[in-house]
Amino acid sequence: MGAYADASAAHRHLVDDLLAETHAAGGLAPVDLPAFWRDQERARANPFGADIPQCCFGAILNWECVFDELGVVQDWWRFLYADEPWALELSRRYNDRAEEIVGRRLLPEQPKDARRQWPAVKELHDIFEARNVWEGGATGSWWLQRSAHSAPELSALLDRVEQRLADLRGFLLPANWDSEKARLRALGVPPPRYRGQRGPCTFATSIYGAEELLLLYYDDPGLLQRFSRVLGQAIVARAEVLDEEAGDTPASAPRGWGWADDNCCLFTPAMYELFAMPIHRAVFERYAPEPGDTRYQHSDSAMAHLLPLLAELQLTGTNFGPTVTVREIRAHLPRAIIDGQLAPFTYSRNHEADMVAEFLRDFEQAGDTRGLNFATAGSINNGSRLTGMRLLMAAIQRYGRYR
Repeated sequence: MGAYADASAAHRHLVDDLLAETHAAGGLAPVDLPAFWRDQERARANPFGADIPQCCFGAILNWECVFDELGVVQDWWRFLYADEPWALELSRRYNDRAEEIVGRRLLPEQPKDARRQWPAVKELHDIFEARNVWEGGATGSWWLQRSAHSAPELSALLDRVEQRLADLRGFLLPANWDSEKARLRALGVPPPRYRGQRGPCTFATSIYGAEELLLLYYDDPGLLQRFSRVLGQAIVARAEVLDEEAGDTPASAPRGWGWADDNCCLFTPAMYELFAMPIHRAVFERYAPEPGDTRYQHSDSAMAHLLPLLAELQLTGTNFGPTVTVREIRAHLPRAIIDGQLAPFTYSRNHEADMVAEFLRDFEQAGDTRGLNFATAGSINNGSRLTGMRLLMAAIQRYGRYR
């Protein structure tokens, strides 16, 4: 059953009214576009703001939605890496439609300037000897390959990682780094930073395998703790190298950190406390020590059982799976801006009644605490339509006003 079927009679009545007007208008929901975007700018500046006029909106469509909207065969590889002129032409066509339907051009239309690109720096997975491979052809994605297949292999891998950390700068930076750094700094191009990472659980299960990593908790907890310790050290060390290359000291370096950790749902609270929490504490202590610093976690999975532990971290932003409710999140994380909790497939399958019902549910659960940025509980997928985005905008403008 969807959110509409589960909704109260009052909410179903509101959904029915809005959809009736939308269908009567040929599928374009009734919304004052200039007023919506004016109010959105105020809400986006601070979703907790006492004077914001409406709920903040985060389900703004992206490049993944181009294909179904334009009736083009989906080809992520070509769009992202192989044919920039084609990608930009699709973006312009999409933006023309977006401007008409939602009042904004949503996608960039300018080509990348190769002269202003920093040379590639090795990533965390390179430190752990893992290959990042594109799999699945035109509609595939990047997959991180395992680099250890047994406890002895993992132990030996951690030995090598610790050796790399002794001269991490020399390992991370390419041979042309110093010359390119001088050239790009003269052009005023901001240096690369490292303030976000595939989360500890997801990264570690890629390196060693999900089942194998979880079994370490029972079979070799000492090795699991060592993996946690070395992983945390490597994350901080990589960030410090890039900060130093940008000319920053620990005191002047930018604050804030974000994780993307879908696989945390696989961990029991005890496993998470042993493996992930020490990494969170070390990284946040170094890069987000103050109450106003960004502490963000994306985990679009069923991980509500970890909320009591995440409460200790005092996250300031969340994007959790659609089975995790706004009410649950708010009970444990009172200061977090909640990006959610619209189910991604509700959006991409254009289930209009459920889309509006999920907004009414989440807005009601957020209540007077505010801090809701109504967005997908996870990624925005191809199939999500501009008319659906406009419908959500109309729902916010009509039913998501603050008194």
